[in-house]
Amino acid sequence: MTRRLFATLSLLALSATGTLPVLAADAPKGPVATKGQYLTIRHGEEITDEYRWLQDKQDPAVIAHLNAENAYTAEMTAGIKPLADELFAEFKARTQPADLSVPTRRGRYYYYTRFEKGQQYPLNVRRRAAGDLDYNAGAPEEILADQNKLAEGHAFFSLDRWEVSPDDALLAYTTDTTGFRQFELHIKDLKTGQVLSASMPRIRSMAWATDSKTLFVVQEDATTKRADRLFRLALDGKAQQVYTEPVEQFSLELRPGRDGKFIFLDITATDTSEVMMLPAAQPDGAWRSVLGREKNHRYFAEHHNGQFYILTNKDAKNFRVVTAPVANPKQWTPLVRHDKDVLIQTMEPYAGFLVLNEKSKALNRIRIYDFATRKWHSVQFDDPVYWASGERTVGFLGTPEYTASAYRIFYQSPLTPPRVVEVDMKSGQRQVLKQQEVAGGFDFSRYETKRLWATARDGARVPLWLAYRKGVKQDGSAPLLLYGYGSYGIPSDAKFNLPRLSLLERGVVYAVAQVRGGNEMGEAWHDNGMLMKKKNTFTDFIDSAEYLIREKWTSKERIAAQGGSAGGLLMGAVVNMRPDLFHAVHAAVPFVDVMNTMMDPTLPLTTGEYLEWGDPNRKPAYDYMRSYSPYDNITYAQFPSMLVTTGLNDSQVMYWEPAKWVAKLRAFKLDSNPLLLKVNMGAGHGGSSGRYNALEERAFEMAWLLSQFGIAQ
Repeated sequence: MTRRLFATLSLLALSATGTLPVLAADAPKGPVATKGQYLTIRHGEEITDEYRWLQDKQDPAVIAHLNAENAYTAEMTAGIKPLADELFAEFKARTQPADLSVPTRRGRYYYYTRFEKGQQYPLNVRRRAAGDLDYNAGAPEEILADQNKLAEGHAFFSLDRWEVSPDDALLAYTTDTTGFRQFELHIKDLKTGQVLSASMPRIRSMAWATDSKTLFVVQEDATTKRADRLFRLALDGKAQQVYTEPVEQFSLELRPGRDGKFIFLDITATDTSEVMMLPAAQPDGAWRSVLGREKNHRYFAEHHNGQFYILTNKDAKNFRVVTAPVANPKQWTPLVRHDKDVLIQTMEPYAGFLVLNEKSKALNRIRIYDFATRKWHSVQFDDPVYWASGERTVGFLGTPEYTASAYRIFYQSPLTPPRVVEVDMKSGQRQVLKQQEVAGGFDFSRYETKRLWATARDGARVPLWLAYRKGVKQDGSAPLLLYGYGSYGIPSDAKFNLPRLSLLERGVVYAVAQVRGGNEMGEAWHDNGMLMKKKNTFTDFIDSAEYLIREKWTSKERIAAQGGSAGGLLMGAVVNMRPDLFHAVHAAVPFVDVMNTMMDPTLPLTTGEYLEWGDPNRKPAYDYMRSYSPYDNITYAQFPSMLVTTGLNDSQVMYWEPAKWVAKLRAFKLDSNPLLLKVNMGAGHGGSSGRYNALEERAFEMAWLLSQFGIAQ
């Protein structure tokens, strides 16, 4: 687990319009943090961290300071409550009060989730299949997990992984009740409804053996949160450690093979991977490596018809696919060649077909290979920008049946609510199974999307995508929010976001800069935004903003910026480099105290991320990271209005990073623009759990940014 996860969370489109208000001279200045004299020496450099004391979560003075920050934020934002309430009402009115996912067949059951009216959390349910197509016929619905009941008595609740045993009798699932993302394993007998004694803390992934009596689990370290231990767990609760990963840069992830014959253990670092396998019918057998481990070789393996299908970057920057006999996995036969312009993201073999999820020029596409005819056909869409994927996610979303003849695709665009499209893998015929409804209606015909390309200072072409109301004047008068992330090879795809509709209808242009550090333009796009090239991420974002201003999509007086987690690092770096460029900034759970975090190997995530950011114990990497770390590069300047949000129980970016950053910014800022810190005292990296609580948080953030530009309704 890395700081990247905030990217798979819903970072909402926030923006603004109008003229920044200037605080009165007698306006409250915000809490002033006491300065300490914590001294450390790094590579001969003496560093005094005046706010180091804020890192002690057990110190009552720290909690008192955070409460003071929240009180100050509440005082300064009291005037936007009507707007926040209005936005929250809009979000709720557009959210289906009762909803149902598309049922997915696995074995004898259809599995799905559904929301009941007024409930915060979904129910995980199934229904015995009475036929091939009608999941409603015959058998009654069986509730596997009522997340609302599981959440009772907890301020925070999250159900992460859930897997049903091959005999359909047991449910293994993991839950977190703090927001720290340490998940407890539970196993439920689906016949009696009783939860068994077999349980373990800090479980990150799991897979059943075919005997339905043995569950393999990966456990993370209690301190570093690195997933480093593999256990064989019996139903009586006895756990036997099978494997421990000794190298700190690697973490473990379990997954069942698609055809059910093997269980795979992915051992991954940023630049290298290894896959181990075990026959699923031999839970007491020995795990063995598919190809071993070789520096800079990343690969993924699946099994089909007696052969391994291997997705590999060996002599293929953007990956290729080869096959090999199980008895000799290094005897490769090429199947899909490398294409420098197309990144193969995932590979999924089925009984009769092979499916590739690919990316080219910042757009997804899906290609299907028919084993019988040896022919390919592509699944593409017509929107200027969109997101489409069929990769299986946690539980039974996607296409879990190995024998399936239809492939399920999840499709959306900024102006297309999520839909589930089923594609016949032989004919290519498509059928829309479900499209998310926007309750109350929304006239999407009044809005449009666009693809743009900005030229970075070194000549690189940076893709951007926009969503906005038709007829917006391209004369510099439009308000615009520019979002960015750019880390870990995670793309900023053109997805739908329901709360964003409230911005678009208020005339806001929403823009995303797909800066280097993501994978929008292939693996090299990530490489050129990491390690000793990390600053490309920041300059790409600045150059994209200046491009939008130059092309009169907006102006310096009308542009805001937003990013979270590693995207919060982007916000912090850009604010230091160009404090004049944006009128308002929202930095969510920002990774801003880079040096203190990356030089402390006892902290969660640190050593595993040396290959993404650099190892600061090495002087060249230290100097480079030190030169952009937001907390370490604050100077006296006039900064934009800023809202900084975090969670006390954040395990990805500790709460003290934004707390210290805000404290130091207050000591250096020469302006009277608001600088606010809002701490969720009962949540972690993703904010509040529960769909309505999360929407209420988004409403506040959106109202704050809009208010900075004079929008009150």
